[in-house]
Amino acid sequence: MPRYARSEREALADLMQTLGPDAPTVNEGWSVRDLAAHLVVRERRPDAAGGIALPPLRGYAERVRLRIAARPFDELVAQVRRPPLWSPLSNPLTDELVNAMEFYIHHEDVRRARAGWGPRDLPAGLDAVLWRRASVLGRLALRRFPADLLVQAPGHGALSAGRGGPRVRVVGAPGELTLFLTGRQRVSRVQVEGPAAVVDRLRAAQLGI
Repeated sequence: MPRYARSEREALADLMQTLGPDAPTVNEGWSVRDLAAHLVVRERRPDAAGGIALPPLRGYAERVRLRIAARPFDELVAQVRRPPLWSPLSNPLTDELVNAMEFYIHHEDVRRARAGWGPRDLPAGLDAVLWRRASVLGRLALRRFPADLLVQAPGHGALSAGRGGPRVRVVGAPGELTLFLTGRQRVSRVQVEGPAAVVDRLRAAQLGI
């Protein structure tokens, strides 16, 4: 069985090592070092990882992340590359389910912050995995958007979302839709059709869960 979480993790770690700690990422204000520290916190610091999603814990999580970011860069990349088996997010039972989309996204966060990037031709299996995740994510990320949204991944499927209003259609490959629906509209290659004002609002919206 393909291990897309592992292959995306390895590719991201290789790229981080090549570019160095100060290279930019798509995440505003974050360097490669910042992103590496985020991933280390997520997998190795369960006491702080909740702050990634829960606002009351964000201050503590950020303090932990900054301390970890001060470690030697080679150590950070090594920890990204080889997560602990005890982690609830990266043990053999959960790794593929939890991390295939996560590491695809963060790999692209680094790739697409560089000049001259282009979309990759993804394996069909990874496209299928990303669409399964994106089809769930899309309904959540777009549930309050004031439009009647149709999101289509040709060859994979479609979903309807939004809370009603003007008709808007978003079309793209599963990987591109995954980036779009996680707030990376600026670097995703999708088609968005609909009234111009609504399309502009969607492209600027803070999407994600």
